[in-house]
Amino acid sequence: MTLKPLLFYWIISQGGELAQMTFTALFSSPWQLHNMWPMEKMANYHNKNTNWKKMEFLIFTYFGVVHLLSLCSGKSIYKNGISKRTFQEIKEEIASYGDIAKAIINLAVYGKAQNRSYERLALLVDTVGPRLSGSKNLEKAIQIMYQNLQRDGLENVHLEPVRIPHWERGEESAVMLEPRTHKIAMLGLGSSIRTPPEGITAEVLVVTSFDELQRRASEARGKIVVYNQPYVNYSKTVQYRTQGAVEAAKVGALASLIRSVASFSIYSPHTGIQEYQDGVPKIPTACITVEDAEMMSRMAARGIKIVIQLKMVEKTYPDADSFNTVAEITGSKYPEQVVLVSGHLDSWDVGQGAMDDGGGVFISWEALSLIKDLGLRPKRTLRLVLWTAEEQGGIGAFQYYQLHKVNVSNYSLVMESDAGTFLPTGLQFTGSEKARAIMEEVMSLLQPLNITQVLSHGEGTDINFWIQAGVPGASLLDDLYKYFFFHHSYGDTMTVMDPKQMNVAAAVWAVVSYVVADMEEMLPRS
Repeated sequence: MTLKPLLFYWIISQGGELAQMTFTALFSSPWQLHNMWPMEKMANYHNKNTNWKKMEFLIFTYFGVVHLLSLCSGKSIYKNGISKRTFQEIKEEIASYGDIAKAIINLAVYGKAQNRSYERLALLVDTVGPRLSGSKNLEKAIQIMYQNLQRDGLENVHLEPVRIPHWERGEESAVMLEPRTHKIAMLGLGSSIRTPPEGITAEVLVVTSFDELQRRASEARGKIVVYNQPYVNYSKTVQYRTQGAVEAAKVGALASLIRSVASFSIYSPHTGIQEYQDGVPKIPTACITVEDAEMMSRMAARGIKIVIQLKMVEKTYPDADSFNTVAEITGSKYPEQVVLVSGHLDSWDVGQGAMDDGGGVFISWEALSLIKDLGLRPKRTLRLVLWTAEEQGGIGAFQYYQLHKVNVSNYSLVMESDAGTFLPTGLQFTGSEKARAIMEEVMSLLQPLNITQVLSHGEGTDINFWIQAGVPGASLLDDLYKYFFFHHSYGDTMTVMDPKQMNVAAAVWAVVSYVVADMEEMLPRS
């Protein structure tokens, strides 16, 4: 029989106030005990009742043995999954990592590792180029990264097979035939169907919103719908890219052209995924430049007839084989528990995919490299995952979640960098209030870099599955001013990247992931 039942039987046998007080002591934290049983009442009871000494012995024996067992087993003392440590104790533990945080910062920003993530990234994207889902380029990049991670001395480097979409851009063109001849810069959207071989030649209907399209539905049949929606922010504006073809098809349009989802343009179209809907006819769809969308909007406002010829030779193949790429630093005390850092290795087929998401991939790798180079081994396993087919809707990440969700209780934090690696200002975080308070203390370790913010909304395409299951999640928060200048365009090249900013981003990623992985307890959940 274990200690707990024996103690319980003894308590019950004593009865009365002793049993009540002892149960209170056993199932309450110290501060709860103090509130329920003030010292005056304890002293009173001590003076009146010799059984007090029995209770004293029982309480101290219980807590002493439980604490000893917890130390021996490597488990923390929890009540209903909540730590019994005070927040002050947790703050002091985090503060004790100050020297390690400084060592990571010095190595990444000022030491021999500076510019390493930039140089590694440049070598990959200059060698391989863009990495579209299902392409040979993507699979070549995966094999190169697999070899790189092995050579870097990381542990448990392996590939986890997944099935991913395989769509291919063919020859494509859009030409305005009326009121004058003008070649329109365009990029077909991911998963779009092709046009007939002769193309589609039709009059244009320009709208600025889905509401306007509905009001003018009778005008849309047999036409090419051009969306000139204003850019508000990415999350509000991207619906026109993802749903524009479906809404146009519902009112009988032959094709749709969407103003690129970009905050600034120098006559550059921006591609991305779009989604067809069951029961709605599929029509060809592409993005055009901000400049051409605005020009056609002005022409239409003057009552001028616009005619466009659209040709697209896109192809959709059966799903292809691919891999998520995984590497680790195995935990020293709780190897089954995980702090995950990640970025996605795939990209669109234009530019080099350096910003989206080469930077996120390489600062995530760099985080583990920095920790390894300093000879550090956290208590929990640090796991690097390089996702495949994120741009097609988090396909690789979803299959990873399906494979590993049985261990969801062992994931302390999931981290994703997929919003650029410009100068960081902090983290975006999703989790319980207690976890957020802990993350604020962790970020205080980055005060030497003046990077301490913790804002809401740590969600990311590849980590949302875990966040929805209750795991705390974090995304890198950086200066996004220029991000949507280059996003999903030919402009996404190494020219966008800054080695010094990548150094700082890698330092932030390494400090946060290491400290959370090495703390005595996992981050608390809601």
